[in-house]
This record gives sequence, C-alpha cells and structure tokens, in this order.
Amino acid sequence: MDEEKALIEAILFLEIDPIDIKTLARISGLSREQVEEVVSELRTDLDAAGRGMELVSVDGSIQLSPKRELWPRLRQRFGRKRESRLSRAAMETLSIVAYSQPITRSEIESLRGVSADTMIRQLLDRNLIREIGRKNAPGRPVQFGTTREFLQHFGLESIADLPKLDEIDQERFSLNG
Repeated sequence: MDEEKALIEAILFLEIDPIDIKTLARISGLSREQVEEVVSELRTDLDAAGRGMELVSVDGSIQLSPKRELWPRLRQRFGRKRESRLSRAAMETLSIVAYSQPITRSEIESLRGVSADTMIRQLLDRNLIREIGRKNAPGRPVQFGTTREFLQHFGLESIADLPKLDEIDQERFSLNG
C-alpha cells in the first residue's frame, strides 16, 4: 500500500488542477476502490501535526495544497499570482454572480445599479465566472455562473459552501425584489 500511496501523492503533486478519483485511477493504473482507500489514508497522513500539505476537495475533485494556516508565511513568495486582489466592484459583481447564478449582464446591472461590462470582462479574464448558457427570454441573453477556479480561489468544495446570507443580503441579491 505504501507504493500506491507514494504514486497517488506524486500524481497529486504534479497535477496543477484538482483531479477526480476516476482520473486518478486511470493515471495510476489502480482501481477506483484502491484509489479511494489510498486517498483516505493519504488524507489521514497529511492531517497529522507537522505536515505542510493537505488534501483539499474542490467540486468533487481533490488537490494537494499547502495547509491553510501556512499561507500567511508563504504568501510573500508564492502567493502573488494567487492573491492578486479584486477591486471592491469586482468582488461585488462576483458575489452577485455567485449567489444569483445563473444571471445575465442586465440582471447584474439591475442589482448593482451601474454598468457591469468592465467587471464581467475582468472576472471572465480571471476565469472566476463563465458563460453557462442563454436565458429563454427576448434576445436570449448570456447567463453567467462561477467556475471551478472560483471555488479554488475561495477554498470552497462546492457553491453550497458559500456563507449563508442574512435577510437583508438575501433581498439585495434577489432578482424579484
């Protein structure tokens, strides 16, 4: 089992993006059940005190990542690309998309009260949002939703892990209000 664990750990280290169990099984030549068992053992090993890495779940896939508590010390050298800040307007637009998806540009603008072209373009460029379809309405406007990169950026496993909104914010993000 140690050899299989080493193999899975090496694959996870070399993969840039999160990877699902099925793909890990294909790459490693192990069965899905073996990979699930090895990943479970690896997660336990990495959770031990004194280890610098952890397995992070992102949208049903896993990724080897530095432990969250180490980021303040690593950020100076390794976090520049990852930590480039979003403006307040970009964060507001991203929040609207995250909590209201699928959502169109005009719906975003209606909620924000200002044009969203620049912010949407910026979020698309950073791969935090993407076009997910078209609304069945006149003109068939593009609808936007969040991406896997969004989940990674904010350390979420799924969109369901977003913080819950209070009543005031629920009303603010509602397209009906």
